[in-house]
Amino acid sequence: MMRNLTSPRARWRSGNAMAAHDGLPAPVREWAAQAALPWSATSLRRLWTRALRESGCPQAALARLSAAERATLRREAAQVWGIDYPQQTSP
Repeated sequence: MMRNLTSPRARWRSGNAMAAHDGLPAPVREWAAQAALPWSATSLRRLWTRALRESGCPQAALARLSAAERATLRREAAQVWGIDYPQQTSP
């Protein structure tokens, strides 16, 4: 029943995932706690670092994380939940 919590790109990784997560900046850890997808600490650190370098603003970097998540959900929704997701209901 855990299928809805996995991404097609998710893989098992070696190393200490909790230590990697604990090493993330506090705003990123807070964002990850409410994220819809199970992001790896490596992916989050890469996105955060790039967005912070480009914008110089932590709020803009967090918005970039949210945009990346929305894009991933759009791209992978059919593969994760099936081609009929979300089902269109007629009014």
